[in-house]
Amino acid sequence: MLDINLHPFPAINTSRLTMRMLTIGDADAAFAMRSDAEVMKYIDRPPAKSIDEAISWIKLILDLHQKNEGILWALSLHGSEELIGSIGIWQMDKVNYRAEIGYMLSTAHQGKGYMQEALVEAIKYAFNSINLHSIEANVNPGNLASIKLLERNGFVREAYFRENFYYNGKFLDSAVYSLITTKK
Repeated sequence: MLDINLHPFPAINTSRLTMRMLTIGDADAAFAMRSDAEVMKYIDRPPAKSIDEAISWIKLILDLHQKNEGILWALSLHGSEELIGSIGIWQMDKVNYRAEIGYMLSTAHQGKGYMQEALVEAIKYAFNSINLHSIEANVNPGNLASIKLLERNGFVREAYFRENFYYNGKFLDSAVYSLITTKK
């Protein structure tokens, strides 16, 4: 079984981003992002309605990290502490060396390649530091930008579930993409 130790928190720098620990100080930016209809369009969860919801989410993320059950990086541009997005690994299946990856980015920063930079580093961390064998991403099939990002990074569609998720009065489809390590 996979033995996970996510401590100390692994801050990572890309050419343009700082991938750092989320803090309560990120609550305003997290609320702005998680209440933005465009950002939440394919998340299939209700948008945040208050700053308190954002604070609760941050506390949940920090607790997952503390328990070695998941990790989420806050994304900021170099020279700024402003939260512009996040990328995380959770739903750790330690028996099968598998976990789920997810991400979101503020609308002002989409389409600029930031998530590509973050995803490359998160994948490296997942395979080289956590020692996962595979990573999965559960995607709303309408989110073509996310699907293209995953495919560009070697993920393949593993499953397509019809109407398996009930949200906001509708049954929605889900697509599952996966990436298997090349390490042997």
